[in-house]
Amino acid sequence: MYVCICHGVTDHDIRRAAEAGCASVAELTMRTGLGSGCGSCGDMAAEILDEARATRAFPLPVFAAAA
Repeated sequence: MYVCICHGVTDHDIRRAAEAGCASVAELTMRTGLGSGCGSCGDMAAEILDEARATRAFPLPVFAAAA
């Protein structure tokens, strides 16, 4: 889905940026241009970025304790 129509940024672009270490909407703007046009996409972009970063919080599998 397109989040920023002005610059053609999709939710997939935002998730990929989060996977690459993007930590804020300001950094996302520098990487993609998102939000630098009309600015109406900022809130949705922040939500998607936060969700993507939250799922990335534990990238390694958690192993059960040995018996």
